[in-house]
Amino acid sequence: MNDRLNVGAASGGLVIRIHPHDDVVIARQQLVGGTRIESEGITVVGLVPPGHKVATRAIAAGEPVRRYDQIIGSAKVAIAPGQHVHTHNLEFSSFARDYAAASGAKPTAYVDTPATFDGIIRNDGRIATRNYIGILTSVNCSATVARAIADHFRRDTNPKALERFPNVDGVIALTHGAGCATDSAGEPLQVLRRTLGGYARHPNFASIIVVGLGCETNQISGLLEQEKLGAAHSINPAGASLHAFNIQETGGTKKTVAHGIELVEWLLEEANRVKRTPVPASHIIVGLQCGGSDGYSGISANPALGAAVDRLVRHGGTAILSETPEIYGGEHLLTRRAVSPEIAEKLIKRIRWWENYTAKNDQEMDNNPSAGNKAGGLTTILEKSLGAIAKSGTTNLVDVFEYAQPVTSKGLVFMDTPGYDPVSATGQVAGGANLICFTTGRGSAYGCAPSPSLKLSTNTALWIKQEDDIDINCGDVVDGTASIDEMGERIFRLMLDTASGRKTKSEIHGYGQNEFVPWSLGAVM
Repeated sequence: MNDRLNVGAASGGLVIRIHPHDDVVIARQQLVGGTRIESEGITVVGLVPPGHKVATRAIAAGEPVRRYDQIIGSAKVAIAPGQHVHTHNLEFSSFARDYAAASGAKPTAYVDTPATFDGIIRNDGRIATRNYIGILTSVNCSATVARAIADHFRRDTNPKALERFPNVDGVIALTHGAGCATDSAGEPLQVLRRTLGGYARHPNFASIIVVGLGCETNQISGLLEQEKLGAAHSINPAGASLHAFNIQETGGTKKTVAHGIELVEWLLEEANRVKRTPVPASHIIVGLQCGGSDGYSGISANPALGAAVDRLVRHGGTAILSETPEIYGGEHLLTRRAVSPEIAEKLIKRIRWWENYTAKNDQEMDNNPSAGNKAGGLTTILEKSLGAIAKSGTTNLVDVFEYAQPVTSKGLVFMDTPGYDPVSATGQVAGGANLICFTTGRGSAYGCAPSPSLKLSTNTALWIKQEDDIDINCGDVVDGTASIDEMGERIFRLMLDTASGRKTKSEIHGYGQNEFVPWSLGAVM
């Protein structure tokens, strides 16, 4: 797959050829039967929607089909030149991947003078891009109380509550549906606690309150012990940033809500004292997401985001690629960029785990793409994965982390997560992501408090239709008005502005609290 996809070489403005060896081209617009594509020497057969594939040669039944110069599946039946290539005649096919571990790693060309953004420096040196007070729950049973505390400080319903605290981005409750009816020593509870611990340590929180019920499996004391967190339980703990209590001890719902509100009012005074100051871009940790992908995702927004990631890495920053089921079939492109065979093997082990995991649950890795992906032109998980990997840019893969583990390496890293965006991004933020970049071709309504989430559209039609939710239009690449590199520079600059406090569309809409979804593993007892 090319380091940079040159869509400027598209034939006659009607289609996009990604690689000379490809068996398909991509329709820029709806194509009707009889349309002649002169540069490909083909005539379109039937109707081909925008973003979908057109065969450029005769393909025999069972023969592999290539896009990005990579296999995206095999022909179910014989396909003639000019025919629409999609689910009716293309299917997933397993094939041997040459992992060639670390064979493509190369030195990173770091910049001499890194860019800066206006960040918030915490007392312990951590750098924040936002300034929230957060309320976490140990169990679903305390979710209503946590939300009631946070709702008291909502700017839309109680604007005076935060009137005196302009430097505070908000008070948010991040609740979940787990915390009990599980093995008290098993992996599901450990992963939940690791996720909660990552949020509790996140620099975008000035203070954290943990609310429990009291009798749950996920005892607050166990959470604090596993994650090595300190907590103060009094109403006025001097200097403490994490506070914990439970409903049963505090005296029920009404008293616990009142207790929480009083505590937040005290914490706001300290949280409001922060100031933004220039800090190096190396403090940015961006989580990479794509949702509602389409046939343009691997042509415009994803490679443009990859170009921005290359810039961020050269400036000393960190990018987290995730969604393991959505790199499946293209993982060999990452193992080749691994800095060592050991790092490549860590990624391969996660792929094998997923093959096992899906088999145990009577599923297959090619159950992807979704209905929306298919409507947008993506046919197999192989095709979807190749486009998704483009988000990672071209620099070395320096490390691989399990879900919600703290990201401790600089550069491009991989975190093992499901493909479901809320679960995946929750793991990234728990790992330390202080910014999310989310590409979409079908449209997405998503946020990820306490980290701002930028949305990038793959096509201009989506931008026009859903501009309220999209922060930058990468459809300029498909339209031929911007190159991948130019768009990458725009995205990188928007990353810096967003990290400096510029509100994203999702933040303006108030997204972020309901999208906290820790990965639920194992049986519910």
